[in-house]
Amino acid sequence: MNDAGMLHNRTYEQIRIGDTASLSRTLTRLDIKTFGLISGDLNPTHVDDGYARAHGDGRLVAHNMWAGALISSVLGNELPGPGTVYIGQTLEFERAVQADDSITACVTVKDKRPEGRVVVLDCRCVNQRGETVATGLAQVRAPDVPIEMPRPDVGLMAVQTHDKFDPLLGAADAIDAIPTAVAHPCSDAALEAAVQAAEQGLIVPILVGPEARIRAVAAQLGVDLAPFRLIDAPHSHAAAEAAVDLVRAGEAELLMKGSLHTDELLAAVVRRDTGLRTARRLSHVFLMDVPTYHKLLMVTDAAINIFPTLEEKRDICQNAIDLAIALGIVRPKIAILSAVEVINPKIPSTTDAASLCKMADRDQITGALLDGPLAMDNAISTEAAQVKGIRSPVAGDPDILLVPDLEAGNILAKQLTFMAQADAAGVVLGARVPIILTSRADSVRARLASCAVAALMAAARRSGTTKALA
Repeated sequence: MNDAGMLHNRTYEQIRIGDTASLSRTLTRLDIKTFGLISGDLNPTHVDDGYARAHGDGRLVAHNMWAGALISSVLGNELPGPGTVYIGQTLEFERAVQADDSITACVTVKDKRPEGRVVVLDCRCVNQRGETVATGLAQVRAPDVPIEMPRPDVGLMAVQTHDKFDPLLGAADAIDAIPTAVAHPCSDAALEAAVQAAEQGLIVPILVGPEARIRAVAAQLGVDLAPFRLIDAPHSHAAAEAAVDLVRAGEAELLMKGSLHTDELLAAVVRRDTGLRTARRLSHVFLMDVPTYHKLLMVTDAAINIFPTLEEKRDICQNAIDLAIALGIVRPKIAILSAVEVINPKIPSTTDAASLCKMADRDQITGALLDGPLAMDNAISTEAAQVKGIRSPVAGDPDILLVPDLEAGNILAKQLTFMAQADAAGVVLGARVPIILTSRADSVRARLASCAVAALMAAARRSGTTKALA
């Protein structure tokens, strides 16, 4: 193996029959997705976690030519090394390579042909268990002059990946599908969302709405409704009320928004006599897979409470904490946002932040570590916090961003979505059951993540691992 900082070659005259060289590489999920991005091969076997779970053992499978690329690396870097010209390659693939496999690619000189300085090499790739992955025969034109050079600095390639929903979807695979009342699924997007979640084993949808319209949409999409229960309701208002009634009767443990307006569904939810109210304030949580952030990030509330009071912020905060705990975050960190990180009576969100932190000290808010007020920069960046002399276990590592009002939260969530390419799942908390909100603009992945989050929350309530909200 060459020195770490230098590349050396072997000329045609220096090469002997039986000479060998190798390199080893552990394949990561990022390698697989990067190879797919560069090659343009987006076969779901390689890049879609949901497909891998449904049709394999749950791990992504590498592109076979990734093993071929390792062979090329040995030839170009080691034997013969710099100056080598590839002429031809045969390959046979004997075994799949999956994420976390360690592959060793080895080449051995089999023949030399003076005309054209051709060198023929046996090629073999084996995994960490010694099992053969690929074999083949390479033909190269070896260099005729010695080359010794520093390894070129080709820089770093930043690849933005969306994989922070994977643990949620994986955890949801381990629980039974949750009966879910779907209110007014009368559009392509709404019905598709419910059917896709059912196909993934996340929910058992009960479709509530005008039966003729639902069947017409299903026919247009080519969806078979035979596996699903349908409850006829003449219009969207009636569908919302009937869906809520299913929850009250214990026939559904989740509520899912179809193609009606959010306010229309929530009006049925908050109705005092027939709704799903609890002592808690309803609030919305965006769960965001931001490629540039190191973990799943929650933003609350960016959809329901316009100008929440301190008391309402307490509920918004506790709702998000309960969700985080249900998702396996033992002691979530909450950054309470404002425009500045110092308490200023002229900026009410700073005094609210200080009050919320004190409420947590007195167990009026439980289960989390709170800090605030924090401006966005020092909430997200440890370095920014250090520059400003902020000593905080939350700064740079929050799980939850508690925004001062709906305007700030909505702008923040949409900035992350459209400027940072974030995926966003959404759920409403504070009612007797979680409420799944999906949008026509959501990706399939975001829709499934919304259903997975709500299903995990429902399962946690069954097991008593979250607070009762009533």
